[in-house]
Amino acid sequence: MTNFERCRGWARTHPLAVDAVLAAAALVFMVIGSFAEPYGEQGSSWNVHAPSTMSIVLMVVGAAALVFRRRAPWAVLAATSAFSIVELVSTGPRAPVVMCAVVALYTVAARTNRPTTWRIGLITVAGLTGVAMVAGPLPWYGQENLGIFAWTGMAAAVGDAVRSRRAFVDAIRERAERAERTREEEARRRVAEERLRIARDLHDVVAHHIALVNVQAGVAAHVMDKRPDQAKEALAHVREASRSALGELRATVGLLRQNGDPEAPTEPAPGLARLDDLVDTFRHAGLPVEVARGDSGQPPPAAVDLAAYRIIQEALTNVQKHGGERARAEVSVVRVGPNLEITVLDDGAGDDAQPVDDPDRGGGHGLLGMRERVSALGGRCSAGPRYGGGFRVHAILPVTTVKQGGREHSPARGGTA
Repeated sequence: MTNFERCRGWARTHPLAVDAVLAAAALVFMVIGSFAEPYGEQGSSWNVHAPSTMSIVLMVVGAAALVFRRRAPWAVLAATSAFSIVELVSTGPRAPVVMCAVVALYTVAARTNRPTTWRIGLITVAGLTGVAMVAGPLPWYGQENLGIFAWTGMAAAVGDAVRSRRAFVDAIRERAERAERTREEEARRRVAEERLRIARDLHDVVAHHIALVNVQAGVAAHVMDKRPDQAKEALAHVREASRSALGELRATVGLLRQNGDPEAPTEPAPGLARLDDLVDTFRHAGLPVEVARGDSGQPPPAAVDLAAYRIIQEALTNVQKHGGERARAEVSVVRVGPNLEITVLDDGAGDDAQPVDDPDRGGGHGLLGMRERVSALGGRCSAGPRYGGGFRVHAILPVTTVKQGGREHSPARGGTA
């Protein structure tokens, strides 16, 4: 932010102080102008005669009134115009008290509509100039009287121009904000409609074919022993229905793919068996990573295996993005009783703080994804800054297995999700 922008921001938040500075500046110029004499001796425009006491009082009171020009613009204009008239009809050297009325007239013109501006401007110009020409000590054609006419008229014109420009800028800003809101609402509406359509398609595909498979499987189980030929026919229907369901699901999900995406996965879902390859990619990118494993090499259930891999991947990505150039990371995978504990530590001290483990405070979608994966498996996940610097991600994934009929069965197994 530049100094000019900071000054503008301060002026917006402290309008009374700005008006006080303006009033002080107007007082200084009025005092200086009170020594000017258009018909000085030997062609000089300065005299040594100080302004009268009444002129000084009028200048001070008029400048003080300008402090409240934004709070009560009409009252300030009336007061400064009255002070100016008193000065114009007085005898002796004239002080430029009318400068206060010029500033007040500009303020009124900048804060009202155009018809009102021209009406009040005409009244003020005609009133001050008329009083100066008719009741003033100078001839009606004096250059000071013409100066009053010019300055008051210019104040009304400039105020109206400033008001018009502000209205134009506000209209453009409002139009842009309205267009942005309209685009966002239209995008949300289209996304909601597309999600609803895809949900309906998936419901129709799954409900129809699964019902057909269920019926045919029941028939096959019923006639398997007595009529094997009919059982084979029912199983053939099951196979055909499942093939058709897969084709329709592939076509529906394909609507969500981007151009260039592969038609289908060509390799199994990643897991801890590929942890070394994952860590090597970060090491090659310049992030030192140390790995400590205490899981005895036993492969966890597929869902837990994939979740552990994704948690480590997201945590190391955050270290690389937010930890700074000298950050180091440590990855720990330990089997503790019925749980698999994943810990990722770093000592990063980058300029950008890592996302906190709280979506209401601006946490990223990566941490949200971690929590969702762990919660789906019945585990716990925490992420936050470390004492002394750095960041810590800790996840506990249950991998308890139970015996059923002499075979191991894991409640977390059953899909690569």
